[in-house]
Amino acid sequence: MKQPNGKKKYGGTVLPHATSAVSEPPGRASRRVVMSVLAFAFMAVSSAALALGRLPVGPTAGDMDLSPFYRAAGLLPDAPGVLLREEAMPDQPEIDAAGESRRILYTSTDARWQSGQIPVSGTLFLPVGKAPAAGWPLMAWAHGTLGIADACAPSWTGFRPRDASYINRWLKAGFAVVVTDYQGMGGPGPHPYLNWQVEGRSVLDSARAAIAARPAQISNRVIISGQSQGSGAALGAARLARDYAPEFKVLGAVATGLVSTFPTGPVSLPTRNSSNMFLSFAAGGLRDDGPQIDDIVSDKGRQLLETARTACTGEVMKLARKLRIGDLSEALSISMERLGELRIPVTDMPMGNIGVPLFVGTGLADATITPMRQYAAVSALCASGNDVVWIRYEGHGHDGALHGSFGDSMAFARTVMAKKKVSSNCSKIAPPGPPGARQEGLIFNDD
Repeated sequence: MKQPNGKKKYGGTVLPHATSAVSEPPGRASRRVVMSVLAFAFMAVSSAALALGRLPVGPTAGDMDLSPFYRAAGLLPDAPGVLLREEAMPDQPEIDAAGESRRILYTSTDARWQSGQIPVSGTLFLPVGKAPAAGWPLMAWAHGTLGIADACAPSWTGFRPRDASYINRWLKAGFAVVVTDYQGMGGPGPHPYLNWQVEGRSVLDSARAAIAARPAQISNRVIISGQSQGSGAALGAARLARDYAPEFKVLGAVATGLVSTFPTGPVSLPTRNSSNMFLSFAAGGLRDDGPQIDDIVSDKGRQLLETARTACTGEVMKLARKLRIGDLSEALSISMERLGELRIPVTDMPMGNIGVPLFVGTGLADATITPMRQYAAVSALCASGNDVVWIRYEGHGHDGALHGSFGDSMAFARTVMAKKKVSSNCSKIAPPGPPGARQEGLIFNDD
């Protein structure tokens, strides 16, 4: 397909088209897992950095040679959101509303190691049929936890059925959809798991690349959406957009299974210690001036570490069960208190107005990020003057809230696209109780 001749559009640029032969992906993405183990896994790669300003690369950073497509040789353009190359993606049965599916590689700014522009991979979907005169609006999707190794990138593995079905519903509604793999999943270097500063840029730059790739088909009307890990990425992208991508018309952001934390917010919660409440440790990463991860793991943790560097969440959790690791502390040779001194609180956000309306969907049976913790985040957003629509879903778990909230998410998107004011319910929010029981029979409610 002929590309525009390097023309800048909404901050993105298209480079001369390049194609690469790619073998069939090795399998589908693994199912979502308890965040504590993946937080530990991210610490494994983030602590491989030897100095700021240098991107850690190699096997200990989760790097794998997937195909020539993911390799960007030579100097990269000194601008974010530049489309480096694209190629056709294999069809996926759950995404039958896509008229076109493209694997993309683009530039994004490394906010973790300050190494400048780096290549990040992703996927672009266009709806079936001819684009409207104004172009399709764009939904930038931020996916949930899949792993940290390159092989876990959904542009390589394909999308798990829950996410594929969700993408398909947006396509059917007339949106183009772009999905970042995030920095370090597919591209070089570690994947800074849950780091909203990094992931938010990956999301925004994927949108830049998408609009630059199809300027006549995709309009500058952007909705950002994310689930679980992706909820922090979506909120981060919305927060960063005004300064990092001011050319964008980001109309609103959707977040389900919200992971973001606000340490100076109005609701203070104790640190979670149990095996399914490790959000403070899932904040991701170790300080570069502290011990390296290989120095602080237990014997069991070392086995888990090696697996996390090459495998996705399914294999990581399978090994954790085999080793009978029920708590993150069992994978470490240091105390949890010491770990708290070493970690980077990457989910922590400052108080402040995000700048766009927000929709937050919470499953009241969510035992991964409990309703109370999501309430704490919503309370902080409301206290900062944001227009927030917070809807809770009885019987829906962490996964189930994604599809359970779709109708309300789409209604929210239609409202902000019509430039109408959303009905914020900040004045009516109240603390929820503990997670309830999951309701049987709800779609993808199996977490």
